[in-house]
Amino acid sequence: MNTQELLSGYRFKTPIQVRFKDVDKQGHVNNANHLTYFEISRTDYFKEIFRKTNDWDKTGMILAHTEITYKLPITLEDTIVCFTRVSRFGDKSFDMENVLAAKTAEGYELRAYGKSVLVCMDYVKKQTVSVPAEWIRASNAFEAAVFKDN
Repeated sequence: MNTQELLSGYRFKTPIQVRFKDVDKQGHVNNANHLTYFEISRTDYFKEIFRKTNDWDKTGMILAHTEITYKLPITLEDTIVCFTRVSRFGDKSFDMENVLAAKTAEGYELRAYGKSVLVCMDYVKKQTVSVPAEWIRASNAFEAAVFKDN
């Protein structure tokens, strides 16, 4: 599957500013920064798609698992975009997938992709809780539109 085909399954994207501090001695973004880029896009997704003010001191989510596949280095000169989607909802957890791509004259070039499992938590009770129904509705409505547009 080429990059354009891969990205056809994503509607949400966040521009990522590659900072000088992100770049290592070899001239490319250190691999640990990819998780930060995913987190930036995930947070933007929550703000735009879920559109619900949340009391993060009481309830929220924790990152339970993450995996990344690195395809090509990201450099300081790259114009990077992080594409994000929710790919699965469970009762108390959900999966988010991310693609980091460099914008080029021909479109986008794949740099890395990954998946994260997030678990909803009640921080006061220190226990897992169900994914809020309004999050599921909002995300499903947003994500379903990707298939109408293609």
